[in-house]
Amino acid sequence: MTAPGVLIAGAGIGGLTAALAIARQGIPVTVFDQAERLEEAGAGIQLSANATRILIALGLAGRIAPAIVVPVAVRLRAGGSGRDIAIMPLGEAARQNAPWGAPYWVMHRADLQGALLAAIESEAGITLKLGARVDGFVLGRQGVTAKISRRDGAGEVDARALIGADGLWSRLRETLGPSTPARLAGRTAWRAVVPAADVPPAFHAPEVNLWIGPGGHLVHYPIRAGAFVNIVTVTSDGWKSSLWSTAADRSEVLARFPPQLWASPARELLAAPERWQKWALYDRAPSTGWGHGPVTLLGDAAHPMLPFLAQGAAMAIEDAAVLAGALARRPDDPAEALRDYERQRQPRTARVQRAARRNDLVYHLGQPAALLRDAALAALGGRRLLAQYDWIYRWSAPAQNPR
Repeated sequence: MTAPGVLIAGAGIGGLTAALAIARQGIPVTVFDQAERLEEAGAGIQLSANATRILIALGLAGRIAPAIVVPVAVRLRAGGSGRDIAIMPLGEAARQNAPWGAPYWVMHRADLQGALLAAIESEAGITLKLGARVDGFVLGRQGVTAKISRRDGAGEVDARALIGADGLWSRLRETLGPSTPARLAGRTAWRAVVPAADVPPAFHAPEVNLWIGPGGHLVHYPIRAGAFVNIVTVTSDGWKSSLWSTAADRSEVLARFPPQLWASPARELLAAPERWQKWALYDRAPSTGWGHGPVTLLGDAAHPMLPFLAQGAAMAIEDAAVLAGALARRPDDPAEALRDYERQRQPRTARVQRAARRNDLVYHLGQPAALLRDAALAALGGRRLLAQYDWIYRWSAPAQNPR
């Protein structure tokens, strides 16, 4: 008899969402994470309608509501002058003119993680085991045996299926065999969160601001119900590191946004945080080698992408919904359920990966191409720019489509 439960390696956004979605299908789930405790990590996160409709369907809206900001627009700005290039309407305007069927939220990543953990704690079918890492697996005739390592020793756990949601440097991806290598993008991202009271009121507006300029770009928006401002910059850089977070100093950031090239309001915001965190950007070329037998990958373990569409977390959340549906439809054949999941997800995630790489090129053009880019974007206008992403935002999982 096949072991009844599903194991998930990794308690990030994708792993936790998958655990909740699978358990709601009546399938027991155990989540392993090597961290001894899940601490507040990361910074802001943008969740477009394709992700929020899934979180709402999972009953998370009430838990998340106190922490979110619903932006009224994405404001695209020229880094050198600070002038608006285009304003893409969100909020009520988006619902009227681009009916995606769900809202657009910005929030702190830790608040989303906290809401997911609270939901999981109240779900009888989920067990969360911390300080435990999934190092590998052995396939059996009726399931899979996961190899688990802890500080006090190693062990084995049998299961119906094993899901690798363990990130870009996934151990399970390595165990599955040769795969597309990670690619260093030649970009470094820098992030900080500051109290809204520490920056001018102009930065408090419920908007996502995207500045594109020479050598890099800047994104900022309010989070935690407007009490803080999330700031992320990306610059051309050859620095290499596999760490998600490395301490950095304000002077490192300001040196990459010199006053002769960047507008003073942008530099004023960048000067507000004293301490920053940085990480090197990597992705992988799209691949179809996600799984074998009752084992598959999810989120960054399967399809890491550059952050230039703000879709990394959203794609992991989509994965979770599709995976849960596939397992529910084929409860007695988990291997084939996982192949169904992969067939559904691979074309879409590959398209998003490629689109994120294209945005990397567009955002970081040098002169004089940047002037032509800005003129073309302005001529297109905010509504038509936003409409280019309808194919992303209108998506819904098959089980959620109207009958």
